[in-house]
Amino acid sequence: MRGGTSKCWLFNSVDVDPLIHSDGDLDRLLSAAFGSGDPAQLDGVGGGSSTTSKAAVVRRSAVPGVDIDYLFAQVAIGRRAVEWGSNCGNCATAIGLYALQSGLVAVAAERTVIRMRNQNTGAVLTAEIDTPDARIPTEGTAAVPGTTALGVPVVLTFDAVVPSAADLLPSGSVVDSLEAAGRRFDATLVTAGAPAALFDARDFAMTGAEGNDVLTERLPVLIELRRQAALRMGLALPTDPVSHAVPKVGVVGPAVTYRTWDGQFVEAADYDISVRMVSMMAPHPSIGLTSAVAIVAAAAIGDGIVARQLATPAPGRLRIGTAAGVVRAGYTRRPDGTVDAVSLHRAARRIASAELYVAGTTSAVAGAP
Repeated sequence: MRGGTSKCWLFNSVDVDPLIHSDGDLDRLLSAAFGSGDPAQLDGVGGGSSTTSKAAVVRRSAVPGVDIDYLFAQVAIGRRAVEWGSNCGNCATAIGLYALQSGLVAVAAERTVIRMRNQNTGAVLTAEIDTPDARIPTEGTAAVPGTTALGVPVVLTFDAVVPSAADLLPSGSVVDSLEAAGRRFDATLVTAGAPAALFDARDFAMTGAEGNDVLTERLPVLIELRRQAALRMGLALPTDPVSHAVPKVGVVGPAVTYRTWDGQFVEAADYDISVRMVSMMAPHPSIGLTSAVAIVAAAAIGDGIVARQLATPAPGRLRIGTAAGVVRAGYTRRPDGTVDAVSLHRAARRIASAELYVAGTTSAVAGAP
């Protein structure tokens, strides 16, 4: 399925669980299914980019008040490995529609609300889909920045993105100083939506509104900074393998007029903050939704790296200028000023229902849109 700007293979747990019980290795199964032994993922269903090499195992939830549990996998491309430490809002968008279309949740008369729990992080999300006269949609005309494809409109809400103000800043500091390439870089490190390390674009001689070709030139430093941020945030120990999924890492700058990757002009008055994020080992073509949530939460931290770049955004709204265009987020705050919930308008569509014949196994993985 396509959710927002990601393509996600969603596996029903009833098909995957028996294979895992007999084989004992979900990482190996997914790596083989995606063809992750080569950079093009030729011998599998991966698309050769971080936004098209995603999977989730979906099941009905036994947790009261939750409809669906899902385990999200970011499948590596040139190597046989799987990252399990994060969440993906675009895939969650697809999971909401998949759960409805697959009969995992009951359809409501006018609007169906699907409560989902990301098992990787414990985050709870809500997908809202219009179902007039209890009709389940298959096509739609909703659009999102980063793709010309249309889909079924889905309102995705990240609930309780920060358990408490103390949890928002894992290092305990509003601004941390990290070292890479013999230099110091200031960052705001937050855990909201996903762990994220957000840097001032000016420290990279950027405005934050450049094309991704400019961000590509800064990748070696940003990747090293991600490692330093993971250590500072308590996400890894010095002896742990390097993770390319968490924390999310990116640069932020003020709103300036810029051109998107497809040639569209975006005026400075049309958005609030410039953001360019790294996805795995490459610039993200737009922005991951968990990164967008982190940006919204960080924007509420006075004197933080993100808040410094803002002029006067409208209350309850933040417009994020990405390489693909403007992503609009609505949010609510708690009495202490921290962000409580973040909502984004997305689109999803089923692409296929398939059986995947996975190298090295004796069975097909069935029921995988």
